[in-house]
Amino acid sequence: MSRIGKLPVRIPSGVSVGIEQSRLRAKGPLGELFVEVPHGLHVTVVDGEVRLAAETVAQGPIHGLTRTLVSSAVLGVSKGFSKALEIVGVGYRAELKGKNLVLQLGHSHPHVIEPPAGVSFEVPEQTRVVVKGCDRQAVGQMAADIRGLRPPEPYKGKGIKYVGEVIRRKAGKTAAG
Repeated sequence: MSRIGKLPVRIPSGVSVGIEQSRLRAKGPLGELFVEVPHGLHVTVVDGEVRLAAETVAQGPIHGLTRTLVSSAVLGVSKGFSKALEIVGVGYRAELKGKNLVLQLGHSHPHVIEPPAGVSFEVPEQTRVVVKGCDRQAVGQMAADIRGLRPPEPYKGKGIKYVGEVIRRKAGKTAAG
């Protein structure tokens, strides 16, 4: 059995959790998310907690994964998730035009990024972008897509990186003596 799967998921106030056929629905102030429950797992909502139980020991990995997905859904609809990105480079900048994010990254054209449903952007400074939303996977994927437009390079450190990410720097060429 999965040790993680055995842990109950606490439901915070303001969040309702329901089970519809093979899907778990979490609804809160930030939105509504659904989690598919695989065959062989049983989900119960009792005393403000969600508990998962597996039929066999072989379902341990999917048991732990499903519990983590349920936990992320409950946390997402109550508090939400965010990823912060930092833009490093001369002339590199970000701005919001409506809901769209416009990035100047040293290419011949600006990159205009439309947020998918449930994801929003914030630009507190020209060199910082914050991706927010209730779906953890969508927020992480959008941040990875933005970072992929200009990944940080190891010589000067220019590009888009996560806040707190450490970029291994290379020395570069040296004059032959």
